[in-house]
Amino acid sequence: MSYNPELLATAAHMDELEKLIDAGATAIVVGEAKFASRLAGQFDLNMIKQATELAHSKKAKLYVSMNNLIDNATVDELPQYIQSIQSFGVDAIVYGDPAVLMAVKEHAPGMKLHWNAEMTSTNYATAEYWARRGATRFVMARELNMEQIVDTKQKSAIEIQVQVHGMTAIYHSKRSLVQSYAEHHQERDRYAQLQQAAGLYLMENDRPDERFPIFEDEYGTHIMSSDDICMLENMHELLDARVDSFKVEGILKSVEYNVTAVKAYRAVIDAYLADPDNYEFDESQLEPIRELQDPGRELSFGFFFKEQVY
Repeated sequence: MSYNPELLATAAHMDELEKLIDAGATAIVVGEAKFASRLAGQFDLNMIKQATELAHSKKAKLYVSMNNLIDNATVDELPQYIQSIQSFGVDAIVYGDPAVLMAVKEHAPGMKLHWNAEMTSTNYATAEYWARRGATRFVMARELNMEQIVDTKQKSAIEIQVQVHGMTAIYHSKRSLVQSYAEHHQERDRYAQLQQAAGLYLMENDRPDERFPIFEDEYGTHIMSSDDICMLENMHELLDARVDSFKVEGILKSVEYNVTAVKAYRAVIDAYLADPDNYEFDESQLEPIRELQDPGRELSFGFFFKEQVY
């Protein structure tokens, strides 16, 4: 069976979406804050329609994230929203709450579903559980090591997605914990202001050199990791395992940075696929990322080579 893994990226706006696809991304995920959490940017329905058309014109896929914590009021809005994005030709919905899955089955049968519940997606049995209920992809927890990811892939019948680059979330609250720090929020779009608020971070007393960025929208507060995953030089191990989708997370990063990262991963994936048996990582492929990397944020392997989930 031929193997052609997906390179997935996040887009903050239409211009970035186009640049990421031109850089080599084969799928883009977008969404709206009411239904999705930790978005790179805000896409309303009209923008999602345009994004789908643009992605498809460039032979890429467009996914809509609906991985938020869903309350009763939002449940009532799911049918119309899901029917709308299905009519646009969106390729899949990313979900965490079963309410989304149930609404898709009833109002958009045939729509592909990617299950993403962050830290709870830790084993192949859970992947099988959601596969039996209609999921077509299982997004692996960011706290798993390489051995666990490979084992899950080998024992799973559905697609496996792994984040290989960017920051990760370490805390989430539905409360707007830093609302009081947002100045002039009545004069500007609060979502955009808080999303781009530079300098908001947490520090721990015993690790004063590490800063944990705070990301907030009108639906909650997220504290992000102090470093960035970067698996570029070890992509061959995940490619050997035939992981289906590799995600470059672009939240709180510049367009230039995200485009550079996507180009680097595209080059590595293509080089591996051209000759898997003789593939060797070229260290120079990492340099463009290093040049743009925030000096206060380390490039790390995350949990890929740690002994266990913390």
